[in-house]
Amino acid sequence: MKSLKYLSIFIFLFHVCCSAFAQNSQAEADFEAIMKRYEAVGASVAVVKDNKLIYSHSFGLKDLDGKVALSNSDIFRIASISKSFSATAIMQLVEAGKLSLDDDFGDLVGFKIRNPNFPDKIITLKMALSHTSSLNDSEGYLNLDVINPDKNPNWAKCYNHYEPGSKYEYCNLNFNLIGTIIEKKSAERFDQYIQKHILKPLDLYAGYCVDSLDSTRFVNLYEYHADNKSFSVSPTAYAPRRTEIANYVMGYSTPIFSPTGGMKISATDLAKYMMMHMNYGTGNGQRIISKRHAKLMQTKITDEEGYGLALRSVDDLVEGVNLKGHTGSAYGLYSTMFFNPKEKYGIVVITNGCNPTYTKGWCDFSKAAYNSLYQNFIR
Repeated sequence: MKSLKYLSIFIFLFHVCCSAFAQNSQAEADFEAIMKRYEAVGASVAVVKDNKLIYSHSFGLKDLDGKVALSNSDIFRIASISKSFSATAIMQLVEAGKLSLDDDFGDLVGFKIRNPNFPDKIITLKMALSHTSSLNDSEGYLNLDVINPDKNPNWAKCYNHYEPGSKYEYCNLNFNLIGTIIEKKSAERFDQYIQKHILKPLDLYAGYCVDSLDSTRFVNLYEYHADNKSFSVSPTAYAPRRTEIANYVMGYSTPIFSPTGGMKISATDLAKYMMMHMNYGTGNGQRIISKRHAKLMQTKITDEEGYGLALRSVDDLVEGVNLKGHTGSAYGLYSTMFFNPKEKYGIVVITNGCNPTYTKGWCDFSKAAYNSLYQNFIR
């Protein structure tokens, strides 16, 4: 009787394994076809379902010249998905009573930040987090001098001609300023704060400081040239900026680490971070932020754009399906992280280079890749 029982268990497990293998094989064939269609160099993906990482895989190349295959342990500079790490840190500081979302943005940064067209209207931290501050990137965003009236005679160009809080415009400067606030209110260097209070509790291998990571795991990022259908590597994506760090000024040098786009992480670890937001602030058995503030980050403030506090609500990535998350694009990279907090699933897709055509605001490769994984693993 025992032998029959064990045989039944073996047959069951065999069928399960065969089914999973067939599913994975079909998913990978579908994904490789999308890679070919959009001339993608490489891509790493991770799928979460029922609060579990059920699939991760890497396709294509990490290094074109060396023909080095991409692996799941390799890490990318993920661009604007990084903003959600900065916003998460702000939520922690709010919960610690060190600041309020309604605080005057300029008071927090340390110099006057007021739209000269609306000098009596306070620009709040919440406006900056939701890109409704009326700030823009026309003068750049790589240092704080661009908006400091004492440093840049053209500082007024950093503001749009509409009242703060009334309209949305995506602005990287908002988040490099936010990074300085994290330093001022925590008394910790930005990259070290993120490491200690978010990455370490979630057990993630990641970071903003290039020299804190194993450089052999960095994925080369490639810009696409449509005129001759070729790629060129982006050499500054992982610039260590050691001289600037050696002369670091807390609360002012923060853009060196790019709070707006400088996180380096693998697709698999980004999926684990995503699960924390999917579970409203809890990940790896740790409470990172409160459920209230996690939900606030996901609550859209602007109806048309669906933007909350560094997380968006969309229903056109997978048609008719409501998802929360963010995208990123820089140096030829395109990153996508979206999840459904009610049904407990999510998908991460990161490519280090592709033919970046766009349709209705979406990178066609990213949308096709996400939908392929959704159809094969979630639906």
